[in-house]
Amino acid sequence: MTSYTDKGEKHQRGRFLSFHHLSFWVGNAKQAASYYCNKFGFEPYAYKGLETGSREVVSHAIKQNKIIFVFQSPLNPGNEEMGQHMIKHGDGVKDVAFQVEDCDFLFQKAKERGAVIVKEPWTEEDEGGRVKYAVLQTYGDTTHTLVEYLGPYRGIFLPGFKEPMFRDPLLSTLPPGGLNFIDHIVGNQPDDDMVPIADWYQRCLLFHRFWSVDDKQVHTEYSALRSIVVTNYEETIKMPINEPAPGKKKSQIQEYVDYYGGAGVQHIALNTSDIIKAVKHLKSRGIEFLSTPDTYYEQLRKNLKTAKITVKEDISVLQELKILVDYDDMGYLLQIFTKPVQDRPTLFLEVIQRYNHFGFGAGNFKSLFEAIENDQDARGNLTVYMDNGDRRAFY
Repeated sequence: MTSYTDKGEKHQRGRFLSFHHLSFWVGNAKQAASYYCNKFGFEPYAYKGLETGSREVVSHAIKQNKIIFVFQSPLNPGNEEMGQHMIKHGDGVKDVAFQVEDCDFLFQKAKERGAVIVKEPWTEEDEGGRVKYAVLQTYGDTTHTLVEYLGPYRGIFLPGFKEPMFRDPLLSTLPPGGLNFIDHIVGNQPDDDMVPIADWYQRCLLFHRFWSVDDKQVHTEYSALRSIVVTNYEETIKMPINEPAPGKKKSQIQEYVDYYGGAGVQHIALNTSDIIKAVKHLKSRGIEFLSTPDTYYEQLRKNLKTAKITVKEDISVLQELKILVDYDDMGYLLQIFTKPVQDRPTLFLEVIQRYNHFGFGAGNFKSLFEAIENDQDARGNLTVYMDNGDRRAFY
């Protein structure tokens, strides 16, 4: 594991402030939004569709504390862009939006440094106020929207959005999800694409390297990964960039790339202040998490004792819930990963709690990989690589 302290060049003007929202392109936005509300504790937040004058795309925004997801679907059969995207990728994250200051300046700098432009800056307004946007292409078919509020915005969400059409009264009877904000968003790349993508963030957005691991540090007997985390100057936006490394079997990174049809958002890490309560509540709502063997916790107890690290949570409770622990001299984190949230083994979510620990669970990658490999085996998607370079299905 490598941590970086050099923040690099600072923008002369403007700032990347935070994640603003995530946009998902899905086959049925209404049902997808309902799923995340029922399973993860989100609530209907805002709506844009036929009833509001949007004739081509419907958008259902849901919210939980500072987390906003927007699910979008085409309203007409002639929408080839969205249709082809869903045929290729299935349901997934199309856009990661950042709230910024001085959208025009940040956009122009990115353009000068070689960023592919999806849409030049434009302004939308309604009775709530004015908002400026611009859209850049990042890895695969994923985009970044820059969002700047031009003065106070008093609307529900963004211009054009209205109150949600329907609120399920049953949601108020379920335990809260306990998820507070987006901690980081992971993008998976094909082999050898990680460094060029990390360089793109450094060059075009003036992000800097924050943390990295390679396949010598993160591997199991069968598979491995490399990862570089990039972040903005203020370090409020964390974007890990992963790629697979050669191994005896197909890694979960390669499985993602195969089923998603290229690079894309692999998982979204959501921060909580009480992971034990959050996981209990999410399990009661029907969320399926990856499992971890009891031997992990037997070794964890020994390692914590040797390192003289105190974890205030009861390890037995963490073991019961299958929550993982990673630590260093400064602090520790707790994390757990859901199984894929759609039929394709692509996107999943992470729940994470931090105690003065700013890593990404490198000490747990081996256990995570082994848990995912068990699920890959059940899907028939492990592959054994032969000495001559050929490969065959592993069952």
